[in-house]
Amino acid sequence: MTTSPSSPSPPPASSTDAQAEIGVIGGSGLYEFLDQHETVEVETPFGPPSDPLVVGEVAGRRVAFVARHGKGHRYPPHQVNYRANLWALRAVGVRQVIAPCAVGSLRAEHGPGTFVVPDQIIDRTWGRAHTFYDVEGPVVHVGFADPYCPRGRAVAAQSAQRSGHGVADGGTLVVINGPRFSSRAESLMNQQAGGTVVGMTTMPEAALARELAMCFTSLAMVTDYDSGIDGGEAVTHEEVMRVFARNVDDLKVVLRDIIAGLPPAEEDEAATCPCRRSLDGITLPFAIPGR
Repeated sequence: MTTSPSSPSPPPASSTDAQAEIGVIGGSGLYEFLDQHETVEVETPFGPPSDPLVVGEVAGRRVAFVARHGKGHRYPPHQVNYRANLWALRAVGVRQVIAPCAVGSLRAEHGPGTFVVPDQIIDRTWGRAHTFYDVEGPVVHVGFADPYCPRGRAVAAQSAQRSGHGVADGGTLVVINGPRFSSRAESLMNQQAGGTVVGMTTMPEAALARELAMCFTSLAMVTDYDSGIDGGEAVTHEEVMRVFARNVDDLKVVLRDIIAGLPPAEEDEAATCPCRRSLDGITLPFAIPGR
């Protein structure tokens, strides 16, 4: 990766002594699993992240957490500042990201409470800032054939299988814009397109992580059958929240296990993880943080 000397340079992230190797993007209640955490304000060229980062230790690893929707769930999925969230994590040293999310199932065999570790994405979002590289300068095309980190996925699947929940190792996450749920026709279309589950986040998160040469792994928790597949009851907000609350403690246990099992950063570098090599040979219009 090289930087064009004549291209614009976004302002650097604010300086901080707090450093982390693993990032978690999730619901605001999840930061409680961090040990002795501190709040870290990070400035980014794309505005403030959804919330200040919370940095602490989990299973002996330095972890930075950002509440995807902000405290109190104040940002709907189409208004989350995904670029600022990923940039802020990269600025404090994060190279591996775990992104838990709640999803609806498009398959009868994956009922509520199932953990899905997707390996593919269908992006049906619109109007979101999908790239860092929309400034004047060298055009940046980053490979995205395999959206998720293979090493992170393997660890996540093993951890989920130890949870006692049903697990789908692999599958396609269809990302819709929200905040409304799908119509029955849309749900059927997403199923026929090969979707396994449907959610409202993860994109552009996964693509932005790839543009910063970060490993990205999703852990999707099924909370409902999307739009009443097979003629069942339609999904409601209340049902989604009820199922998520019932399973959130198990989700925290799985997240801790994933964090403990992820390879150290130096091992990923030595193994030439493809996520870390995504910018090799590309001229960037500006320098990215944490290099």
